[in-house]
Amino acid sequence: MKVAVVGATGLVGTVMLKVLEERNFPLTELLPVASAKSAGKTIRFKDKDVKILTIDEAITAKPDIALFSAGGGTSLTEAPRFAALGTVVIDNSSAWRMDPDKKLVVPEVNAHVLTKQDKIIANPNCSTIQMVVVLEPLHKKYGIKRVVVSTYQSVTGTGVKAVEQLMNERKGISGEMAYPHTIDLNVIPHIDVFLENGYTKEEMKMIVETKKIMGDDSIQVTATTVRIPVMGGHSESVNIEFEKDFDVEEVRQLLAEEVGIIVVDDPANLKYPMPKDAHEKDEVFVGRIRRDESQANTLNLWIVADNLRKGAATNAVQIAEYLVAKGLV
Repeated sequence: MKVAVVGATGLVGTVMLKVLEERNFPLTELLPVASAKSAGKTIRFKDKDVKILTIDEAITAKPDIALFSAGGGTSLTEAPRFAALGTVVIDNSSAWRMDPDKKLVVPEVNAHVLTKQDKIIANPNCSTIQMVVVLEPLHKKYGIKRVVVSTYQSVTGTGVKAVEQLMNERKGISGEMAYPHTIDLNVIPHIDVFLENGYTKEEMKMIVETKKIMGDDSIQVTATTVRIPVMGGHSESVNIEFEKDFDVEEVRQLLAEEVGIIVVDDPANLKYPMPKDAHEKDEVFVGRIRRDESQANTLNLWIVADNLRKGAATNAVQIAEYLVAKGLV
C-alpha cells in the first residue's frame, strides 16, 4: 500500500502525516510530495527520514492512494494524472467539491456512496465537515427544514501566513499580511472572496456542500462566516428548524451515542466546547444544546472541531481507511 501526500510540507499536509502515523494507517511506503524547492529534503515519519519527492517522481511510483492538500490549481492539473494510473485521489481543496461526477464525503455521513470507480474524491470544507457530522443524526430523527449557521473560524484555516500575521501583531512586529485588516483583537466577517449575491465564497460553500453531502436539496441553509484570532479550531453557532418536534434531553443522548461526537453540555458547571479543548483532537464537540424559544421545532447548539484535523487531515485519512476496509482500493 503506497500512499502519497501531496503538499506534505504545508499546514494540512504535515497534519495528514501525523494522523497517518497516529492511526497506524496500513501503508507500506510513504511518498511525501512538495514543491521543487523542497524536493530531496527529508521529513520524519515513524522514526525514519523519508525523502521528499516531486509530483513526477510520485506519479512514477504509482501510489495506491494520494492525499492532496496543495491548493486547487495543483489539484485540477495533477489529480487527473494520478487518477489515470488508477491511484485514488482524496483532495482537500475546493477544486472538485461541486463537480457532479465527484463524490463529496464525510465518512460518518455518506461514505456509503463510494465505489471502486471513484478515483477523485473530494474532502469538504472544514466548517461544513464538523456541522454535517452533527446534523446527520438529527436529520434522520427529526427531519431538518432549515439551518442558520454563524462561524468563528481559526486563523489556521487560512494557513501559515495567517498564523504568522496574528503572532506578529501580538508581538507588535510588522510583517506580511494574510488578511486585509488586523486580526489580533479583531473579528473579520469575511472569509474567501465576496460574490455578486453579497455572500462570501466560504458561506456559499457551506450552503451547497451541506446539501450535496447529506443528499437532500430540500434542506435550506444560510451562513455567515467569520475569522477570529484563535488557533485551536473552528466554532459554529447553529440554529436548526426541524419538521418534527424534539425533546432536548433526547437530542443530547442521540448525539452522545454517535461515534466521532463528544457532547460537552453542562452550563451549570461552565462546561461547553471551546477551540482550545478541541485542539489536536479528531472528534466534533457539541454543547449549548437548547430549544429556540422564538420558533416551533427549532434547536440551538454550538459545534467546535479542530479544523486541521477533522476539518481536513483526519477526514481525508478516514475516507482512505474506509476505502481500504471495503476493498475499494
